Amino acid sequence: MGMAIEKSWHERLKTEFELSYMQDLKQFLEEEKKSGYEIYPPEPLVLKAFSYTPFSQVKAVIVGQDPYHGKGQAHGLSFSVQEGISFPPSLKNIFKELVEDVKVPFPKTGCLMPWAGQGVLMLNATLTVRAKEPRSHYGRGWERFTDAVIRELVLREDPLVFILWGKSAQEKCGQILESKDSPHAVLTAAHPSPYSASGFLGCRHFSKTNALLEKWGKTPIDWTLS
Repeated sequence: MGMAIEKSWHERLKTEFELSYMQDLKQFLEEEKKSGYEIYPPEPLVLKAFSYTPFSQVKAVIVGQDPYHGKGQAHGLSFSVQEGISFPPSLKNIFKELVEDVKVPFPKTGCLMPWAGQGVLMLNATLTVRAKEPRSHYGRGWERFTDAVIRELVLREDPLVFILWGKSAQEKCGQILESKDSPHAVLTAAHPSPYSASGFLGCRHFSKTNALLEKWGKTPIDWTLS
């Protein structure tokens, strides 16, 4: 598992990489590869969310579940797809809400890297998946690792916005939801999946995030995508 993590994140998570569960995860991924399974995203992209959004630059966190399991879709950012890939249903609903909320043109690309570059960490609970097999890498150690990521963010005194869509994301961030004296803000809504979109559309999380950032004296996110 020759995956390198961005320096500022490595400083905060280096002890995590030394724990036995991470060694077990590494072995599991190597065995998956030897068994001929195609794993998404490609190995160099598994930890890319951290490279696009270094620790000190995080302003908001969007928590997803596991990577897209279709060919060419996943590239290390929750909900994002690579350039030229058709929009999955959840991403279409995210864009519908985006357009209605902040009045930007409907995006022509599903690649959310411009958001990541402005401080939006798009973190999946599980960072790898077998092709065409959703949730196939659940329970192998990634969740513990991403719990550690969220824990480091929660410990920050500098406030940020947690954007939690769906039960899975809300359970993942239970520690921040339960805190009464945290400096951070939490926005919750249903998952943007077509099955629960009625509870997602109208959440106005994009404008609410920017209102919070401006209140804290931070530069708001330009949510426009070309």
